[in-house]
Amino acid sequence: MKKMLFIAAMVMAVLSGCHTIHGMGQDVRAGGQHLSNAADR
Repeated sequence: MKKMLFIAAMVMAVLSGCHTIHGMGQDVRAGGQHLSNAADR
């Protein structure tokens, strides 16, 4: 039973981490686009 709880907790941590990294990547990309647009002006 403890092993199943540990596995479930690890799966939840991995899935939430991937979502956070994906969102951070989108934010960084948007920031880069704003810098690029400002440099083009």
